[in-house]
Amino acid sequence: MAVPSTTPAPSKARVFAQRAGSTLVLWAVVWMAFASMQTWAYLGLIALLALLGTKEYFQMLRAAGVACFPRFGLLLALVYGVALHAGFYRGGGVPGGLDLAAVCVAVVGAFTLQLRHPIRGMEALVAVAVTLCGFVYIAFLFNFAAKLLFIVPAWEVATGRVATPAALLLLWLLAVTKFTDMGAYLVGSMVGRHKLIPHVSPGKTWEGLGGAMLFSQVAGCGLYALFPQSLAVLGGWGHVVVLGVVLALLAVLGDLAESVVKRALNAKDSGRMLPGIGGALDLIDSICFTAPALYFYLQWVLLPAP
Repeated sequence: MAVPSTTPAPSKARVFAQRAGSTLVLWAVVWMAFASMQTWAYLGLIALLALLGTKEYFQMLRAAGVACFPRFGLLLALVYGVALHAGFYRGGGVPGGLDLAAVCVAVVGAFTLQLRHPIRGMEALVAVAVTLCGFVYIAFLFNFAAKLLFIVPAWEVATGRVATPAALLLLWLLAVTKFTDMGAYLVGSMVGRHKLIPHVSPGKTWEGLGGAMLFSQVAGCGLYALFPQSLAVLGGWGHVVVLGVVLALLAVLGDLAESVVKRALNAKDSGRMLPGIGGALDLIDSICFTAPALYFYLQWVLLPAP
């Protein structure tokens, strides 16, 4: 029987200081990557976070005693990322059918690996399901951030307009998503009283959700006001405001989705890489939901049909 920990919980002030310090370091790293104006720097940062997040996910599963195939999951995330990023880096775009092929390989591979083990009730299906979920939830969804880097040139060709640098769109997404997280944390910590979904995340409040919505608009509208020409792909103020609302809601859902994973596995954080924040998955959980949404909004609403 496990012995309960007697270590006192850190104070809110200490957690806030640690979180602020980690946030400053993270934004410094992001700024250096963007200041380099190098495609390999953007893609390298995305690839590293995707792999670290995938690794932490499988570590949580193994720590909780859940059957899974971590080596296969990590290898699939690595190969998918390399193939996707190599296609972009060479200027050829996403290799045809890569996304569907990766999902098919994930399903077939997980079932194939399960054949090596005896069938113990639902454990076999759980091993296949959680392995597939790890790939789709983290490596597949988070890499939409990489796809956003290459949607601006397609828009430029279709409209005859220029918006440079393309990486500014990704920076806009990161700012909106992370300011949403920041607003939820700050407002929820200071004035939060009414619980949002206590059975999933006791710390989330309706007041925090309001703060998230406000901060997302500050970031989204603020950056658009500063760089209207470079962010012309966003389609104008109306779309910027709508996207701010949609992305804020999805950022909160992404954070809650990881809370579901951690609560199911009895894990406080996905890792300890970032004091006050947790691990890489704690960092990218909301982006896994917002990056695909922005990508498809641009594709279906703002990018003219050929």
